[in-house]
Amino acid sequence: MTPQAAVYADGVSKSFGRTPAVAGFSLTAEDGVTGLLGPNGAGKTTLLRCLATVHAPDGGTLRLLGRDPGIAEQRREIRRRLGYLPQEPGFQRGFTAFEFLDYIAILKEMVDRRSRHDEVRRVIAEVGLETVSGKTIRKLSGGMRRRLALAQALLGSPELLILDEPTVGLDPEQRLRFRELIGRSGEGRAIILSTHQTEDVAALCSQVVVISEGRTRYAGSPAEMVARAAGRVWLDTRRDPSAAVAWRTGDGRYRNVGDAPAGADLVEPSIEDAYLLLVGDRALSLADAS
Repeated sequence: MTPQAAVYADGVSKSFGRTPAVAGFSLTAEDGVTGLLGPNGAGKTTLLRCLATVHAPDGGTLRLLGRDPGIAEQRREIRRRLGYLPQEPGFQRGFTAFEFLDYIAILKEMVDRRSRHDEVRRVIAEVGLETVSGKTIRKLSGGMRRRLALAQALLGSPELLILDEPTVGLDPEQRLRFRELIGRSGEGRAIILSTHQTEDVAALCSQVVVISEGRTRYAGSPAEMVARAAGRVWLDTRRDPSAAVAWRTGDGRYRNVGDAPAGADLVEPSIEDAYLLLVGDRALSLADAS
């Protein structure tokens, strides 16, 4: 691993009081999309806030774009070159889309009015909001607001994008459109994408990191992750008690994931199967509770 990577994290930890949120996380990310998977409460949002310089880690080594966010001057330089889309972006709903982006651009120290407005128009076009740029945010659909949130992160052509659950709450068509936007945005820059959607990771990411209880459980390519599940997914007419997780499919059979018994009807694993093998039924129980 090299500290000159877009993101270099080695043993990063963060606690709130006596509660550890991130415990020994490591990652190296270059250009392209890196997916961060994990159950609710795994520490993903806390980790992304550390990567976005919102939180300072308690321990470990963190370098962003070759700089140390623990040093004030270098942290300011990181922030000038970083775009962040939080899970719940705050909007001034009385602003128009253009006014909101112009306001964020001012906060990003874009002081020249003409060049700033050119940049606002550029990101509006990049996310496909030209026809609604004069509408107030309260009148925009949920999908348009998510695109607007991505647009503010793209202001200034940042070298590093941190996206926390960017497709949450979107319908399937909106998610596909957003996936296209993120894929296009990952050309020539590094993107760290937190998601619950394993299909987004399979479609977008050259690297995937699975985090559970604040620790890295896997880091590598999606294909390598799926390969680890080969021979461990099978169909049966019943829920196999030896399976780590199992569920009834639409055809009435059960998809079992775990250590397959002899003679099992093995099927090709998916990235979701591989993910469940890494985090077990903790992911299912937390997802059901959310």
